[in-house]
Amino acid sequence: MHHLPLFALKYSTLLPFFTRRNTQYSILTACETMDSTDIFLYLLFSSSFLVLIFHVLRTTTRRKLHLPPGNLGLPFLGETLQLISAYKTENPEPFIDDRVSKYGSVFTTHVFGEPTVFSADPDINRFILQNEGRIFESSYPGSISNLLGRHSLLLMKGSLHKRMHSLTMSFANSTIIRDHLLVDIDRLVRLNMDAWTGRVLLMEEAKKITFQLTVKQLMSFDPCEWTENLMKEYMLVIEGFFTIPLPIFSITYRRAIQARRKVAEALGLVVRERKKETEKGDRKNDMLAALLDEEGDSGGGFSDEQIVDFMLALLVAGYETTSTIMTLAVKFLTENPHALAQLKDEHDEIRARKGEEETLQWDDYKSMSFTQCVMNETLRIANIISGVFRRAMRDVSIKGYTIPKGWKVFASLRAVHMDHGHFKDARTFNPWRWQANSGSSNCSSVNVFSPFGGGPRRCPGAELGRVELSVFLHHMVTRFSWELAEQDKLVFFPTTRTQKRYPIIVQRRSGFQ
Repeated sequence: MHHLPLFALKYSTLLPFFTRRNTQYSILTACETMDSTDIFLYLLFSSSFLVLIFHVLRTTTRRKLHLPPGNLGLPFLGETLQLISAYKTENPEPFIDDRVSKYGSVFTTHVFGEPTVFSADPDINRFILQNEGRIFESSYPGSISNLLGRHSLLLMKGSLHKRMHSLTMSFANSTIIRDHLLVDIDRLVRLNMDAWTGRVLLMEEAKKITFQLTVKQLMSFDPCEWTENLMKEYMLVIEGFFTIPLPIFSITYRRAIQARRKVAEALGLVVRERKKETEKGDRKNDMLAALLDEEGDSGGGFSDEQIVDFMLALLVAGYETTSTIMTLAVKFLTENPHALAQLKDEHDEIRARKGEEETLQWDDYKSMSFTQCVMNETLRIANIISGVFRRAMRDVSIKGYTIPKGWKVFASLRAVHMDHGHFKDARTFNPWRWQANSGSSNCSSVNVFSPFGGGPRRCPGAELGRVELSVFLHHMVTRFSWELAEQDKLVFFPTTRTQKRYPIIVQRRSGFQ
């Protein structure tokens, strides 16, 4: 008799369970007839067989569909763990760099449970963003969708999204900011900074400022006990954005759902009260008033649910992103004394022309040329949204590759911003690169700088965010000097932030209040 290897002999006992179609044995019965070694080898063979099938199928699929090159990683997990691990550090670039060097600026990966085409190519990114609603559609995790609500601007599609996006842009344009919003921005920044003394957690203070600003712009509320309670609940909502969207499995998500309900109830009450005031002829000049004036699809106005979802989502846009940019601008300036000194000179000159309590005017904002450079460089290095997820609505051919219908695509804004081919010494904070003829950027052939996204979903509050940051930096550098209280670390997952909320020790500058 021909002698089979021991490994083959062990597996020969398993063959009936794979070949006999009418066997009456179950897998459990089979396991009962085997010793522990048999069971171990069976499981090893089964898992190996599944992995083999997975690799064969994905190789066949890649060849058939002509996907971009790449690696789908492990079954089910893909490369999610590698991505998260990289973005939890101060330097997530190697995740992208390694794959771009191996596969090119567009590659296939598998993250967050789905095969995904990853783009670090500015042309492809612009194509993705510009074809929103025609070839690609927004696609976000279930936790975010559930917490924001189906009528949020982030999740709206088609004509409703177009109308709401246009309405938001019309309320946050340069004229509205200049004539109505700037005075409140200046006042609320001053009000919060008046209480600063000693050790300050800058990220927390910045969040307080931006939340108050957003509530004021949306509903005309000044800081009070009601806004403080709303902020506490709202922070719980945000904590649930990157959790498993099942209350039974996630305490954080369960708390977020409960907080979301409380926020919606509070906002719903405001909407109903404002409708009564409007009927009496009392109209405020804020976003809620614009929503109440706008006619809905049926001609009878938006429903309360639509307005609540919309405002709740705008609180995300106005509160989380702008406060983070404020904090990181101060962080980068602290680490670059030369840039900080030049920024101080610019704002000291503005303040010297004005009285101590005189508010900033639109002309003051427009004169902050170096401040704009600092903002651009902060947005480039630490873009709050590192990229955007979209889903292909049909098979898409681009640059010789095919993106199958239903696949996720990720347009990485950060990868483009940190590319040495577009920005000289791209990983270095250099606000002077944004000055004319600096020679530090290479943007002549294509507009590669897109911190606010692009296409139909470009951030409608981009100009408003710039104004808020400019006013914040003005009062920060004219009223205070500061030093870092302890070392802090910048991370990028699940959102861009500092781990310790950037603690600083502030001292008031003499001669400036």
